[in-house]
Amino acid sequence: MSVTTDSHATHTRPPVVGSFRLPRLAHARVADAMRPGVIGVSPDTSLRDVARILAGKHIHCVLVNSVEKLGARQAARMISALDLLSAAVDEAFEDRTAADLAAKALAVSTDAQLEDAARLMAENRVDHLLVIDASDAHPVGVLSTLDVAGIVAWGEA
Repeated sequence: MSVTTDSHATHTRPPVVGSFRLPRLAHARVADAMRPGVIGVSPDTSLRDVARILAGKHIHCVLVNSVEKLGARQAARMISALDLLSAAVDEAFEDRTAADLAAKALAVSTDAQLEDAARLMAENRVDHLLVIDASDAHPVGVLSTLDVAGIVAWGEA
């Protein structure tokens, strides 16, 4: 693998193999790959403020509910950066809130097979899944396509 750092220099490095001691995709669970923690916004948060949160925290989605108020019967809703981008070209962007843009979030359990979660993402063409605790169904993190890519890239166990 070669990495170009400028137009005149090329550095060659051996491929990284198993350096993170991650499980292979076939053996991994969602908990092995997910990013812990969920950032939530209230439904009345302006889309501009949602954009500021995404950009300021370098994240790609937010939960549109208070994590503490998310009950077992209440469907979780999320806004992704792609959702926000689509809305940003709309003339009414300034007047819209998180509630206007939020879509039902697909969720997986921490103990679900990562391969099944990846399949769910691919079939539904989504980049993020809400991760819920296997014991109490409380949101505990987010799984992104890049998290799965990390397991595919470095998983060796």
